Amino acid sequence: MTTPTGAGEPGDETAPTPSDTGATSNGADPAGDTVAAPRRSGDEAISQAEARAQASGSRERNIPTWDDLPIPPDTANLRLGADLHPGLLALLPLVGVWRGEGEGHDPTTGTDYHFAQQIVVAHNGQNFLSWESQSWVIDDDANFVRPDLRETGYWRIGEDDTIELLLANAAGAVELFYGAPLNQTSWELTTDVVIKTQTGVQTGGAKRLYGIVPDGDLAYVEERVDSDGDLTPRLSAKLRRHVG
Repeated sequence: MTTPTGAGEPGDETAPTPSDTGATSNGADPAGDTVAAPRRSGDEAISQAEARAQASGSRERNIPTWDDLPIPPDTANLRLGADLHPGLLALLPLVGVWRGEGEGHDPTTGTDYHFAQQIVVAHNGQNFLSWESQSWVIDDDANFVRPDLRETGYWRIGEDDTIELLLANAAGAVELFYGAPLNQTSWELTTDVVIKTQTGVQTGGAKRLYGIVPDGDLAYVEERVDSDGDLTPRLSAKLRRHVG
């Protein structure tokens, strides 16, 4: 069991927050200050999201599905497929396919790098969200260099708004995060358990903060415990909605 040192408890709003201009690898806004997530009315957020979806064409897209299974197919578009389970309303803004770029820090080499990423958050009417993330290293001109991180898992949330995020990653680790919504459009999570496979890469506990920023993008920062037991920047990105 690994608990991030100095990560704070879920709901601690002093945590670094993605800014409306994009998260950076230091876990703060580009000016180096902590930025509080703005509060908007639900009607305003829905209206703005609808306008962006029409402009981008994302409302017409969805993820590929198998049409010959006896269960409802997964959908990453809330306009299509099964109705979202009412227990997931606090996670509703996450549903979609998100694509963009970010900054990473390789704990093995100690170097920083650029990456591109796609995250798919989908549901099939049951009381969980499926999660699939894959990223790849890019150069300064956004050209593909090599594959990077890949993880899959599920988001669950209880009646008391406790979030459970179960993840398995291709580097050979299984992680269990617990957290809570900070408000209607941001969520903070901290690892409770990290299990490494026999051949997996050694990794420490982590803290993640996700937020829908005012332009409708999904921004996040991840800090992870290093070999000295310190919580250090690992990943940050700003992703635009591609589906939903």
